[in-house]
Amino acid sequence: MGKSSSFGTHQRLGCWATLLGACLALAGSGCMDFGGLEEEIELTTHVGDWRDQVIYQVLIDRFEDGDRGNNYLVNTSAPARWHGGDWAGLEQRLDYLDDLGVTTIWISPVYRNVETDADVDGYHGYWAQDFTATNPHFGDIMALRSMVAAAHERGMLIIIDVVTNHVGQLFFYDINLNGHADDQVRGSGEQSDVLHINEHDPDFDPRGIQSETSLGEAGPAPIIFKHDPATNHMPPLPPVLRRHDVYNRRGRTIDFDDPDQLLHGDFPGGLKDLNTTRCDVKQAMVDVYARWVELTDVDGFRIDTIKHVEREFWRYFTQKIRQRLAAKGKENFFMFGEAFDGREDLVGSFTLTDLPDQDDLERENQCVIDDFALNGDQLDGVFHFPQYFQAIRDVFQQGQSTDRIRDLWGRRPLNYGLTPTVLGTGLPPIKTLVNFIDNHDVARFLFDGDEAGLELALLFIMTEDGIPCIYYGTEQGLSGGNDPANREDMWTTGFEQSGALYEWTRKLSKLRKAYPALRRGDQNVVWASERFEDEPDAGLFAFERTGGDAGSSYALVVINAHQGQESRPVDDQGALMTVTAPTGTVLVDVLSASGANYTVGSAGELDITLPPQSGALLIPQPDVVSGI
Repeated sequence: MGKSSSFGTHQRLGCWATLLGACLALAGSGCMDFGGLEEEIELTTHVGDWRDQVIYQVLIDRFEDGDRGNNYLVNTSAPARWHGGDWAGLEQRLDYLDDLGVTTIWISPVYRNVETDADVDGYHGYWAQDFTATNPHFGDIMALRSMVAAAHERGMLIIIDVVTNHVGQLFFYDINLNGHADDQVRGSGEQSDVLHINEHDPDFDPRGIQSETSLGEAGPAPIIFKHDPATNHMPPLPPVLRRHDVYNRRGRTIDFDDPDQLLHGDFPGGLKDLNTTRCDVKQAMVDVYARWVELTDVDGFRIDTIKHVEREFWRYFTQKIRQRLAAKGKENFFMFGEAFDGREDLVGSFTLTDLPDQDDLERENQCVIDDFALNGDQLDGVFHFPQYFQAIRDVFQQGQSTDRIRDLWGRRPLNYGLTPTVLGTGLPPIKTLVNFIDNHDVARFLFDGDEAGLELALLFIMTEDGIPCIYYGTEQGLSGGNDPANREDMWTTGFEQSGALYEWTRKLSKLRKAYPALRRGDQNVVWASERFEDEPDAGLFAFERTGGDAGSSYALVVINAHQGQESRPVDDQGALMTVTAPTGTVLVDVLSASGANYTVGSAGELDITLPPQSGALLIPQPDVVSGI
């Protein structure tokens, strides 16, 4: 299993001893055996400040096909099938991403998945079957290592997507006790109701799914792991996941507002929910994911479906991952989570220091197998879904009022962590929110919006506080609707580097790099409007970035999101927007081809008029960097 760990009791445990000896019991099955290539590599910290990064999300199967040797079950004519992208293809396109200004690449899950289920393929990576083996569609361990090393050579980072909430549809509930997976229909619809029961994906039952015969209920329904190598519906690995009691076994979530269903229900589609309060599940997840880092030297995790997992799991998982990796030289490891939800208090809660009461803490510490007791730390950041709904969708796509952005930002200190996690990024989570325009779970911006709005949204996420994240193909104008239409083949674009969106994205990346205020400055809203019709300031939004870790670096971002008129930051009494830049400061619009400039008035006022769906990035004249 490679070099011994120098951290805590891991140096004595070896491969999978944390899994109660299951690895030995199964003759090493699931021990990440890559034909002698499972030796750990030297880990290195490759990042200084995560706020300097521009993340680019890649769905590996859809980006570039670099190795035709792993193309099996490929059907590019159907959006929900395997298409052939792989890690070799991504490595071959690193120069393209480097030129775009990307500094961090977030890739889809790396381990083996269910191949196909109900005529839909597991190309996305979220249907885990074997957490200890590479996905053969994407390549072997050497291909993954090669891609990561090639990125590091260019000064780029790699984040991998991880799932802890569930596995793929690997078993069925034997409700009628006949040993087969049945799709039952009961009742005539006349004298009795018609009842449909799918034993792969039955509706949620808080008691657990119950077996039933013609005589009535017969107790908890057994679960039966499937054994179909052709579709890779096989018992899961690591071996601990073959225990029936590590699953909640309550059936499909119907009501996501019900806390019991949210945390304990199978994810719709038959994804089987793990009991993430168990010590063996917690330990297994830490071990498999720490091993992927130890084998590849990746730099962070994007974590799927965090709101479906208990807080106690996140305390354990994040702290033990940080401790184990830091002891081996990997510090500043960034872990951010995805809660597909517009409620900011819920999304932000996973970044707060959340210490349970003493009894619960003692219970949680019973899972700890080293010398480091748990504290209240959770995630380093989150995917900023509340902003997606309230700013990207409402303002930049639909032209609603910009005061909702001001109000959203104003609530941040109440909802997000204000102190860095121990051994984390060194930054409070409120500073490392991951801002995005669209992704693989929502329709692309251009499906419902236009290119001018997309350019404005790009300006917004590339200049606001936090870390920008661009979904692959945004710079090429991909416009697919909801999943799977939003998961297009990138290679059909030819990776063109002269298009307007590509050049705009590249310019914004260069500007972000050139001006520290856009990466590290504090943020202050200087204009927001509750108006969105024909008022003079309708659609206007402006904010400053300065101070903080940016020192005296200053930037003023002014946006007109109105889709039909030019707007100006002035109220009904004629009062103009005021800024904190000193009187007489000449601010140059570095987005303007003509170098338009504006002078700060004696009372700090600034007058600017912007055409519809346009923006200005104003920099003090002495600080302007030429050639961008």
